[in-house]
Amino acid sequence: MDLKSLVQKNRSYRRFEQNTPVSLETLTELVDLARLTGSAGNKQPLRYLVSTAPDLNEKIFPTLAWAGAIPEWPGPEAGERPAAYIVIAGDKNSWWEWSTVDLGIVAQTILLGAVDRGLGGCMIGVFKRKILADILELPEGLELHLVIALGKPVEEVVLEEVNPGDPLAYYRTLDQVHHVPKLKLQDVLVKTW
Repeated sequence: MDLKSLVQKNRSYRRFEQNTPVSLETLTELVDLARLTGSAGNKQPLRYLVSTAPDLNEKIFPTLAWAGAIPEWPGPEAGERPAAYIVIAGDKNSWWEWSTVDLGIVAQTILLGAVDRGLGGCMIGVFKRKILADILELPEGLELHLVIALGKPVEEVVLEEVNPGDPLAYYRTLDQVHHVPKLKLQDVLVKTW
């Protein structure tokens, strides 16, 4: 698959085949991709905690907030929950202020790698940090940044081109298709020389 196809297919999937496992080997490969990406000052302040364990995943799930633009949806039902998680933390003693620059780079890399392997995922930045840190027994000196939920997607996500001024919030139709409005290229490309 070429890069543009990977990017187009890499959507925020929130419903999965929960019983289709994601191997620890796959998660390790995805973290390795993240490790190889660029890092501000090459300080590499991010650390990763991964889970494929159903019992731990069951504890992680209720700490997460799902689909802020669809507040009436509490998140995926049992059977459609993530099969795996990659939790990204920052080392507070290593260029902490730059770790958020690296965060976007590694999260996108992980998700592109997931799509390349027939998986999908969702970056989740709103979660109960203290509770999740306790569940994961987060080592001293680390602070949680982001949770990436992963699995084999069961939902269809459609990109729609919209005009400036149109609503940009994603939404779900009654047939459970997830729609993601995107501005047109000519509306975001300001100048060319």
